[in-house]
Amino acid sequence: MENGGRDVPENANDHCPGTQSEAAGKADACTGCPNQQICATAPKGPDPDLLAIIERMNTVKHKILVLSGKGGVGKSTFSAQLSFALAEMDHQVGLLDIDICGPSIPKMLGLEGQDIHQSNLGWSPVYVESNLGVMSIGFMLPNPDDAVIWRGPRKNGLIKQFLKDVDWGEIDYLVVDAPPGTSDEHISIVQYLQIAGIDGAIIVTTPQQVSLIDVKKEINFCKKVGVPVLGVVENMSGLRQAFSDMKFVKPSEAGETDATEWALNYIKEKAPELLSVVACSEVFDSSKGGAEKMCQEMEVPFLGKVPMDPQLCKAAEEGRSCFTDQKCSASAPALKSIIKKLVKTK
Repeated sequence: MENGGRDVPENANDHCPGTQSEAAGKADACTGCPNQQICATAPKGPDPDLLAIIERMNTVKHKILVLSGKGGVGKSTFSAQLSFALAEMDHQVGLLDIDICGPSIPKMLGLEGQDIHQSNLGWSPVYVESNLGVMSIGFMLPNPDDAVIWRGPRKNGLIKQFLKDVDWGEIDYLVVDAPPGTSDEHISIVQYLQIAGIDGAIIVTTPQQVSLIDVKKEINFCKKVGVPVLGVVENMSGLRQAFSDMKFVKPSEAGETDATEWALNYIKEKAPELLSVVACSEVFDSSKGGAEKMCQEMEVPFLGKVPMDPQLCKAAEEGRSCFTDQKCSASAPALKSIIKKLVKTK
């Protein structure tokens, strides 16, 4: 809020110097303030690049952040499949990977080894299809195994460059795949996108409490910085696998032996109807209600559950859409239902 010409958060300490002050997050009055880290790391004063970012983002109708409290919950897989789905619905789509230290989007879109090209209009995205372009630091690394060991300011500089220099053209959706947590990259992308109008954030989690604890922090981050939470997706919500795709083993004191062929032949002979059954198993503990209950408590939308599907994992590894064939029979319908909700909201 504004206070005497200063931009002061509502829950700030007394004598707050304001978020745009050079003393923001560093003054004695900032000690113990819940906003101290955000204020200390956020850029100060007018930024000459903001006009260039606004001009670029004016050609993007909808801007969606995909966030997670923890790593390993399938956030990038969801971002990739969301982008595939939107493109297959005949939308013009851009996918921006701002996970600087762990860029997995190039692999999940089947674009490993591709290079970025530059024209007089700026950096050109790498295209999967004519209506699906991708930008990631992964395209800039000489070796995909190279570690990106950068401090916050350099990460923020690259994010800003992505926003002001990438020539997306006229597109319907820009999906931004962010790293886990609530750090410098998140503060930067929110600050830059807010000036151009951000639709909101989708937050991906798994059902167990150790993930939901961090998701609550992510939701509170969004509320604090003014980003609408479009909804929460519970990923890996139980294992779903066709019986015919399962592997069977016989344990013994000497170890395990593969019994898949024997088991499937036995099922075909004795109970062939089982081959059309999908096996379900709760991998993570969801006894406390999972993401759906958490969303009720925190008053944010719950978008739905996506089961753990080995075929979806395989699609991500191979860099392809899970919607183009019938292999992802467990996960594709769940993802499609969630994406339809999002498009309808938009």
